[in-house]
Amino acid sequence: MNRPLTLVGIGAAVALALAGCAASPPEETGGPVELTFWHGYTEADGDVLQQIVDDFNASQDDVKITTEVKTWAVIDDTLLPALSADEGPEIVAMPGERLPVYADRGAFVDLSGWYGGEDSNADALNPQAVEMVTVNGTPYGVPTGFVPLSVFYNKALFADAGIGDFPQTWDEWRTAATQLTLDSDGDGTPEQYGLALPDHDTVANGLWPTLFYGAGGELVQDADTAVIDSDANRDALEYWVSAIRDDKISPTGLDGIGADELFSSGKAAMHVGGPWMASIAADSGIDYGIAAVPAGPEGQAASAIGVAMGVTAQAAEAETAGAEAFFSYFFDLDVATQWSLGSGWPPLRTDVPAEAVAENAVVVSLTEIAPTSRALLPGVVNSVDVLDAVDDLTQRAVAGEDLDDLLPTAQDEIQAALQ
Repeated sequence: MNRPLTLVGIGAAVALALAGCAASPPEETGGPVELTFWHGYTEADGDVLQQIVDDFNASQDDVKITTEVKTWAVIDDTLLPALSADEGPEIVAMPGERLPVYADRGAFVDLSGWYGGEDSNADALNPQAVEMVTVNGTPYGVPTGFVPLSVFYNKALFADAGIGDFPQTWDEWRTAATQLTLDSDGDGTPEQYGLALPDHDTVANGLWPTLFYGAGGELVQDADTAVIDSDANRDALEYWVSAIRDDKISPTGLDGIGADELFSSGKAAMHVGGPWMASIAADSGIDYGIAAVPAGPEGQAASAIGVAMGVTAQAAEAETAGAEAFFSYFFDLDVATQWSLGSGWPPLRTDVPAEAVAENAVVVSLTEIAPTSRALLPGVVNSVDVLDAVDDLTQRAVAGEDLDDLLPTAQDEIQAALQ
């Protein structure tokens, strides 16, 4: 290790201002500050991100960013060794739930100074998206994506069943799912399911937390206390386990990939997923709609899928300042709108008007749903073990095991992970 992974202090050089979309110089140097940016955007979102980086580089002469596209898994596997060898990036993007792990290990710098800057555009960001990148009260990143899980539904199957408006409550949702479940030959195995509701390995691990929210439940409180063993979570489990086992609205033992396949093959009328389901449905010839997850008895909320980028501890002071200049540029109103339209995710700024994204129907739908978003396990370092415990709980509950045993076990496992 050439130097320890300690947080780099942010000094006066951090205070970069942008005039419109042009960055002011971070400090006097013999040439532009050179920054490497690792990210895992490989589809249309990668193309628009590259365009934004190119435009930022062209907007000023003081900072030059070079991108390196890697898979998210490769970033996760190689970031710490690269930083330990002083060969890593100065900017890196990763799934939001992984950022606290690296922040806890000293791999990211504290961005409080940037968030407090007049020209950062940070005040306009979705507060829940900012919560996603905050650990112990300190922001260690900026969001690049934040979108709630939503329900994708097959309009043709809804029409065949005579269902007009999309359900707004759990009871309406379950009734519709039951009506859309068809077992024509009476063999006990439906040919068509009303809802693909996986009991483990769900999309971004956020489906069951979403259902818990609807009943007034939580997984963790204040990032350090397990609260899974609650009456609210028991109520949610009993309600949806009954819908799966008794009403047969979804197969038992289903995982997230299987749920994708059921919906894309037309064998499930509804599926809870992320923005990528729009292209999957379109490629499968499904005329689909997008709706918010219906409200439970205690409210409406949906776990959000998120991606964040941060400045690594490898960055020197001038490099940190240059990265922060890019962040300010990225969140300029016009650039933020460009990113939303190109990536297909709702705007990260709350002040982007609906008409600004009207050309992308998926973005419009997701933007309307965005207020239901909840950050999943913000600030929890050992989120993987927490979500593994939830997976074990839900899969065994749907298999018919006793909640009196499952909930206390999950409580103990999650508390151990938090400690």
